[in-house]
Amino acid sequence: MSTAINPGARPTGESTEAAAAEHVREIFNSIAPSYDLLNHLLSMGLDRHWWSRSARRFQTILKNPDAHVLDLCCGTGDMTAALLALRPQQAEPVTGLDFSAEMLTRARKKYSNSNALWVEGDAMHLPYADASFDLVTSAFGFRNLTNYSAGLAEIYRVLKPGGRIGILECNQPDGLSGALYTLYFRFGLPLIGGLISGDWAAYRYLPASVARFPRPPQMLALMSDAGFHDCAWDGYFLRAAGLYHAVK
Repeated sequence: MSTAINPGARPTGESTEAAAAEHVREIFNSIAPSYDLLNHLLSMGLDRHWWSRSARRFQTILKNPDAHVLDLCCGTGDMTAALLALRPQQAEPVTGLDFSAEMLTRARKKYSNSNALWVEGDAMHLPYADASFDLVTSAFGFRNLTNYSAGLAEIYRVLKPGGRIGILECNQPDGLSGALYTLYFRFGLPLIGGLISGDWAAYRYLPASVARFPRPPQMLALMSDAGFHDCAWDGYFLRAAGLYHAVK
């Protein structure tokens, strides 16, 4: 499959957002078997800490057994699991939604005994009524949406008034650390990822997806434009990643 994927940016010109979404779906279905191992290796194990740290930001909501929680672009379920770790027994389940069937297959296997609902669906067109959730999160998946403003609007729609949004995403730091990070991300990550997964094109796409993602000031502005308030960003480890959070 890797030879069929254009390693550059999403399809452009006359291509539709639907075609761009299918392009991303193919990539993540392709790398699903090695996705977890590579995440841990490439982040030096920090991804586990980042999931847990992000979940703790919302522990007041998570401790409420009646709270309804949605984890978008859940991949193989690790952020969903971090949220579940803070839920009381007999609580409402956490819903993990992703459009990659291969990712969800691995999530169901990894967390077969968890209080999670795994749903194959499109984050741009959520199959839920308005004001359905108290918390909506996404970890390292939101940047793959074809339209960030529309994605934020859809999250806003399904959140209850007073509900919280949390988006954990990569960032490109400034200064010397930023230059070193960019060098590693553009060259080291594709090399390591390609060697382990055998899918060179997919791991050239991933740095490109981070490069085009808005920096914190721009992303916070998009969140504010979508109607959220108290918008903030918590930078993690050299500001190479961080949590965007806000209130509806």
